[in-house]
Amino acid sequence: MMTEHEKLLAGEPYDYRDPALQTMIVRGKDLLAVINQQPASERRAAALQAFFGKVGQRLVINGVFSAVYGSHISVGDDVFINGNCTFQDSNRITLGDRVIIAPDVKLYCGGHSLDATQRFGVRPDGSRYLVTTTKPITIGNDVWIGGNVTVIGGVHIGNNVVVGAGAVVPKDVPDNTVVGGVPARVIKSLPPLA
Repeated sequence: MMTEHEKLLAGEPYDYRDPALQTMIVRGKDLLAVINQQPASERRAAALQAFFGKVGQRLVINGVFSAVYGSHISVGDDVFINGNCTFQDSNRITLGDRVIIAPDVKLYCGGHSLDATQRFGVRPDGSRYLVTTTKPITIGNDVWIGGNVTVIGGVHIGNNVVVGAGAVVPKDVPDNTVVGGVPARVIKSLPPLA
């Protein structure tokens, strides 16, 4: 039988109140408190290494950052995350190298059934819980995500992409493009990087 964490990562319905998941969430909150409240220090650097599943070189988080688990997030080299960003990492979130995330960006891995009768489950003891499913988000290399963008679970953003401010990205974005709008669509092509 799969654990609730294994179900989460597999995109299967899971119970977020599972004690093991709750322990992971508390750990993440404790590390985020250090990350968000400590100036550049050895303690903050250690918290960043412990919080993220993988951290590349020269990660900058400029301002308050929010996530659920942290351990599901992998960050490449030379990544800049601006203030008030939320990574709802109920599945894997992968950022490539040289990714710029503007303020107020939201990455949402979790979702719920369109069928309202399927949104809550019942535990063996009769108590109810919110049923959530998840999908990973992958962001390639050399990507700039503009302010107030929302990226939905299951999306792969290619390499050398600019996502315009305010966009909602519900589907994959090809390499070498500028996208924008709600829902995001390709606005123009960019020359491939050498």
